Amino acid sequence: MSISTSAPRKLRRSAFFSFFFASVLAVGGVVLSTAAVRAEDTHEVEISIKDHKFDPPKLTLPVGKPIKILVKNLDATPEEFESYELGFEKIIPGNSSATIRVKPLKPGTYMFFGEFHQDTALGHVVVE
Repeated sequence: MSISTSAPRKLRRSAFFSFFFASVLAVGGVVLSTAAVRAEDTHEVEISIKDHKFDPPKLTLPVGKPIKILVKNLDATPEEFESYELGFEKIIPGNSSATIRVKPLKPGTYMFFGEFHQDTALGHVVVE
């Protein structure tokens, strides 16, 4: 008489996959709900570059919220939108736009500039 060992193996495999998929769904739900909270919590602002100047030259942002800055370059030439203090640099081709994401900030004033036209493309962020 022979005893089949495949039945317990199939049950173990089935239990493993059930646990695995339940875990994936649970983690996926947490990630999706966290992403939804972050999207709602993000503060969005827009700034444009025209004649090698920022408009507006001053951005007022809230303390402790993630920031999304939409930068529209209305000039025909590229500009590098940069800030040492905020930790970003992005080349924005002429007649195009780019999105810059900034981590939540502490209260203060932070400078930004256009590296290709530093004499005119200057601005600052006030976080309060």
